[in-house]
Amino acid sequence: MEIALLGLRLVVGLAFAAHGAQKLFGVFGGGGIDGTAGVFEQIGLRPGKLHAWAAGSAEFFGGLLIALGLVTPFAAAALIGVMTAAVLTVHLPNGFFVTSNGYEYNLVMVAAVFALAGIGAGDWSLDNALEIDLAGTGWALGALAAGILGGVGAVLSGRLAPAHGSAHDQPHAA
Repeated sequence: MEIALLGLRLVVGLAFAAHGAQKLFGVFGGGGIDGTAGVFEQIGLRPGKLHAWAAGSAEFFGGLLIALGLVTPFAAAALIGVMTAAVLTVHLPNGFFVTSNGYEYNLVMVAAVFALAGIGAGDWSLDNALEIDLAGTGWALGALAAGILGGVGAVLSGRLAPAHGSAHDQPHAA
């Protein structure tokens, strides 16, 4: 079972880290902070640059933490938050299947990190080496709840923020 948990952590964690690297560093065909910020502005996540940094950092560092098996439920919560925001802003209107840009992939990734938060990172993890015992049903449900609330909060805050160049951003005449 330990090899299976290690394999799951490495694949899921490094996939998330790669997506974060696209947003943060512009590698693997990504847009970097500026490109990601522009996209985020277009989908209503304002300010785009702040949301780009937050999403990229959550994916990159959360993915690395999952791969290493370190503070797994906290990493899971951050990643669930990013996936929740992605579903709400981009994928939900397109239906389930990823072939139509739906939320299938996001849901699978949420399920994977939710399961890791519940099962634990396994014996071959930094959590185990450092004797950090953060696994079980409560941790999994906590990560899920925190992630969903965080993702919904990010979307709401982004939608409620004034658009760049809007009347709210303009100086008022005296």
